[in-house]
Amino acid sequence: MSSGITRRSLLVSTAAAALAAGPLTAVARAAAKTPKVLVIGLDGALLSRVEDADTPTLKGLMSAGLTAPSALYAQPLAPTSSGPGWSTLITGVWPDKHKVVNNEFTGHQLAKYPDFMTRVEAAKPGLRTYAVASWAPITDIIFSAKVDTRVSTPAAEYDVGTTSRAVAEVKNGNPDAVFVQLDNVDHAGHASGAASQAYLDALHGVDTQVGQILSAVKSRATYGNEDWLIMITADHGHTDAGGHGGSTWAERQTFMIATGGTVTAGSVRHDVRMPDIAASALTHLGIAIDPAWGLDGRPIQQPTPDDFDALRTRLTGPVDESGIGSGVIGFTHTPPSGWSVDNTRMGTGGVTEWRGWSFTTDEFWTKAERDQRRENNIRARGVFAVADGDEWSDKAVTGTFDSTLVSPSYDVTGGRKATLTYTTYYRQEAPQKGEVLVSYDGGTPLAVKTYTTDTASVVENIALQVPAGARKAQVRFRYTGGNNWYWTIDGVKITAS
Repeated sequence: MSSGITRRSLLVSTAAAALAAGPLTAVARAAAKTPKVLVIGLDGALLSRVEDADTPTLKGLMSAGLTAPSALYAQPLAPTSSGPGWSTLITGVWPDKHKVVNNEFTGHQLAKYPDFMTRVEAAKPGLRTYAVASWAPITDIIFSAKVDTRVSTPAAEYDVGTTSRAVAEVKNGNPDAVFVQLDNVDHAGHASGAASQAYLDALHGVDTQVGQILSAVKSRATYGNEDWLIMITADHGHTDAGGHGGSTWAERQTFMIATGGTVTAGSVRHDVRMPDIAASALTHLGIAIDPAWGLDGRPIQQPTPDDFDALRTRLTGPVDESGIGSGVIGFTHTPPSGWSVDNTRMGTGGVTEWRGWSFTTDEFWTKAERDQRRENNIRARGVFAVADGDEWSDKAVTGTFDSTLVSPSYDVTGGRKATLTYTTYYRQEAPQKGEVLVSYDGGTPLAVKTYTTDTASVVENIALQVPAGARKAQVRFRYTGGNNWYWTIDGVKITAS
């Protein structure tokens, strides 16, 4: 194909230019190779059980690349079932956008938020896309007809057929993006439970199949000139007794194991979320992500430092919360450098973990009390800040919850516009209130946003008009209330518009 010749010519030119300039860096070497993407989905697989099982291939990938445990949503956003799970991974958006909230796909918005291979075809139609799945709705519904090849494996062939088809395509074809879904781990979970030997055996079996696909990749005559980003993931977890769809921590589990590209060997990250699979695939293939697409995913190749995430090593276990578990980390009231918490008007007593603004994780916070919608804080990543009057009031208190989270000072230019960005999730019960206030050069804080109604997990972008002569801006997040609900904050920054 002429497009292939053009692309190869460009790659040769890039490599030649890099060689002329001197020794190639790792990034330059990767840039000189043809990018390829392989995503393998292991339905119902738990990362913790992968680590327990006889899974040399998957453990080898973990040693050679990135391991990123992550968590899902729960009802009323969507159940932890395959339809919402695979749709989120493949489209790069959460269920509140793609609207797949069951396995029947009723009312979905997949045309508005298409799969990542459909976006590949739109941006670079010369690339070859291939998807094969043991669970037919993935290739019948989630991946669109614009994908070059979609194969729903006949039931009689099951994962053996899916694996053999993937191996043949990778070995003998010339795909640029491949998606493979294997289903047997989920079947073992339903039949025997995640705590069973049968589940471990199923993981061993799927590990062998993943190994066959990876061997096919490495057997390619052109493999030495290719840069394969390989991502392994799952659509949901399983309970010990078997089953999923609910809000337990085990059911909400997913993960990414990744190698290739710019991935660091032996690395572990806690800021990766489900939609990042699609975004990372697009980025690796050289496709710029258009903000108009509304993707929730963030490429793993472009990590965004966050002040709160720096607190992870300082988080401690539960104090008053008896149901979280002694081994679960954790929380702290100590803010990151440059931040502060003003508790001068804060009531006394209450649950230690939640007295004033706290910094915590999804696991720790949701285990404090399940099924009160904390599970749907989907757009926060890693460590985030939370003010939770409901949990604070679970022990005797005096006064009210009145705590203010204060940011560092950000550089601004007087007379110009700026944008305050942060991720938030707010659940309301009167007389609770959340206020966002901005001050300039130490002046009087002025309210720029007030929360008095439920606000689903969103990324807020608030336009600021910087006063003439101002050089610094500081943000305050003030939560007032009592035995009400909660407010989370993450990813705060101020940028020039």
